[in-house]
Amino acid sequence: MTDRELLYVYAVARDTGPARDDPQTVTTGVAGEPVREMCHAGFTALVGRVPAAEFEEGALRERLEDLAWLERVARGHQRVVDAAVSRFSCALPLRLATVYRDEERLRRMLTAGRVSIGSALERLEGRVEWGVTVYAVPGPAAPPPPPPSREPSGAPSGRDYLRRRGAERRAREMGTRRENHAADVVHETLAVLAEAVRLHPPQNSPLSGHRGRNVLNAAYLVPRARAEEFTRAVADLTDRPPGDGLWIRLTGPWAPYSFVTHEPRSPDGP
Repeated sequence: MTDRELLYVYAVARDTGPARDDPQTVTTGVAGEPVREMCHAGFTALVGRVPAAEFEEGALRERLEDLAWLERVARGHQRVVDAAVSRFSCALPLRLATVYRDEERLRRMLTAGRVSIGSALERLEGRVEWGVTVYAVPGPAAPPPPPPSREPSGAPSGRDYLRRRGAERRAREMGTRRENHAADVVHETLAVLAEAVRLHPPQNSPLSGHRGRNVLNAAYLVPRARAEEFTRAVADLTDRPPGDGLWIRLTGPWAPYSFVTHEPRSPDGP
C-alpha cells in the first residue's frame, strides 16, 4: 500500500472460507477500486484501497460538503454492502468512510473486537432489515366556507370569523389524529412480525420528494424465513382503500444498519 492510500472497510462477517467468485472481478468500491476479502481472527472484512487525498480526515470533512461526491460514495458503499449480504448469511455494515492506515491496524481492531463483533453477528445471523415509510397524503381541498355574515356597517362579523377559524383548527387536529392512528395501526401490524424495531425521526418531506407528512419512518429486523410474510403484510396494508389517506413505501432487504450496536474501531485509531 502506498503512502497515498488508505484501507476502506465496508463490512465484517464471519470467515466462511474462500468466496465462490473472486470479489475483485465482481465488486468495485467507492473509488472504483477492486474490493477483496481480508480474513483475520475468524472474521472476513470487505476492503478496498482508496486515495488518502479524498478519505483522510481533513480532506473528508471538506468532501462531505460536496453532495455529488457524497452520493457517489454512498452508492459505492451500498453496492459493496449488498454484495456482502449476498455472500454471507450475516454481515455487519460499517459506517460510511471507515478507513484504516494499513492492514495491521484493521487486524488489531478485529482482534480487539472479537467478542463484541462475534456477539453482534450471532444476534443478527439470518436476519435482514426492512424499511417502511408512511406518508399522510393530502386530501382534496375542503369546500369554501359559506360567506360570513356582516355587521350593519358591511364589515365581516368578528364572531363568525373566530368561529370559522376554530372549526378549521379542529378539523386539522382531527385529521392529524386520524393520520397518526392509521400509522400506528401499520406499525403495530408489522412490529409483531419483526424481532426488533427502530423508529427513526420523520423524513423531511421536500427532501424525500413526497408532499405529504411523514407519519412513520421505521426499520424492522426480520428473520429471512419470515420475509415473505412481512412483505405480504405490507402489500395488504398498501392495498387498503385510497380514502385512508396513507401512502406506504417498503425498501429492502438491507444489511441490518439500524441494529448494529457495535461500532468497530482500531485500538489506536485509524
